[in-house]
Amino acid sequence: MSGLDRQIEGYETVKVWLNGLREQSGVDPANDPSRLKLLEEFCRFVDLNPDEVLKACLLEKPGRDTKISIKGRRLMAEKIADFQAAAEGLSARERAGRGNTVRSFLIHNGILLQSGTQV
Repeated sequence: MSGLDRQIEGYETVKVWLNGLREQSGVDPANDPSRLKLLEEFCRFVDLNPDEVLKACLLEKPGRDTKISIKGRRLMAEKIADFQAAAEGLSARERAGRGNTVRSFLIHNGILLQSGTQV
């Protein structure tokens, strides 16, 4: 675990996410800086940088194709649920929005996560 060692926008996985938002969703992330702030908060919460968050969801074995790790994806879904629950003083809808932002980051980087139970 290394946490953040540069501006959040400098990570390749964040660039992929922001480009995906622009191209697929027609959203200009520059108009909503809260997305980057929330992803940064999540990264600090799990003590991983964005690239490590994605890598934690993958299963890499030498000489084999990289696959999505069921265990890694499940663990990250649990971390997202914990992140939502830790947001004291927010409504259930606001907490869900925090989780959805992190899930959006993962989805645009090829890791499908469903929202599950909202807390």
